[in-house]
Amino acid sequence: MKRLNKSLLIGFTLACVLSFAAPGTRAQSTAVPASPSDTFTNPLLEVGPDPWVVWWKGFYYYSNSTGGNLTLRKTADITDLRHAEKHVVWEPEAGHPWSKDLWAPELHRWGNKWYIYFAADAGENASHRIYVVENQSDDPTAGTWTLKGKISDATDKWAIDATIFELKGQHYMVWSGWKGDTDGEQDLFLAHMSNPWTIDSARTMISMPTFAWEKHGDLPGRHVNVNEGPEVLVHGGKVLVVHSASGCWTDFYELGIVQASATANLLDPKSWTKIDHPFLTTDAAAHAFGPGHNGFFKSPNGKEDWIIYHANPKAGEGCEDLRSPRIQRFTWGADGLPDFGRPVAVDQPQQKPAQ
Repeated sequence: MKRLNKSLLIGFTLACVLSFAAPGTRAQSTAVPASPSDTFTNPLLEVGPDPWVVWWKGFYYYSNSTGGNLTLRKTADITDLRHAEKHVVWEPEAGHPWSKDLWAPELHRWGNKWYIYFAADAGENASHRIYVVENQSDDPTAGTWTLKGKISDATDKWAIDATIFELKGQHYMVWSGWKGDTDGEQDLFLAHMSNPWTIDSARTMISMPTFAWEKHGDLPGRHVNVNEGPEVLVHGGKVLVVHSASGCWTDFYELGIVQASATANLLDPKSWTKIDHPFLTTDAAAHAFGPGHNGFFKSPNGKEDWIIYHANPKAGEGCEDLRSPRIQRFTWGADGLPDFGRPVAVDQPQQKPAQ
């Protein structure tokens, strides 16, 4: 894993200071007016591992791993994230299986409610599982967030990095997990959901580290292969699961893709094919080392596709608290696959998402 108290590294505390709120409450700061400039530069924040963005009714809602709580930032201008309203929307009480090491929160709209999916444990990585909280407010930074519980298939194995998506009225979850009960390899699993907190099918493994570029994972005394951070794009009749490959403790952490036809049975592992090359890799000249754990969002006018991901500014910084969120626009190739290009260099001006 690539987050606080990783399965593979010593835990650490984020350098940024957070304002904590009681469970089910929120903390708020007044937003500062955004810059009038029509360009911006990366990174959006100095620290922000596992970034995630959702657009809703004129605002972007952003989250990243904090380790101790679920925090949302609200802004009309994603490129001015430093001045966004910041809300601690949920903090777990101590002493529960979900009280520590909160990783990779994702905000999703299902029906007329909001849900945040996240991984958490009881203080030891082997207990990491996926949990979800719910909010009925139209604004996810308002109202009350309540824990709906753990989400698991029947195997109830180690699980992190959950994302959900809808296809033809059916809902699915994709996550990174272990085949068994011990660390050594992380694979991607998919299952069907009957409601926002219930998996009602067996899990299907749709990806495992296969190619050499996915297998950089040496650690003192052992080696771990990693597929994690799955995110979904449905485009051109395909379901694309963009995932992070290789260990985040290496500079080879990068993005790969496994795909299926949108008309296929997604629960059949034979429906899935992995592309044989990475799609976003380290670029030393851009000060982007280990780019990964991405998300996707549209520009305010709905016409541009953007990717958000984290990367380190220097080599060898691994899974520590130097990973910062960056965004850039991407296009589509004739083969129906995304072209993310190379990481845009830190401090290189980019045009803001189109209004």
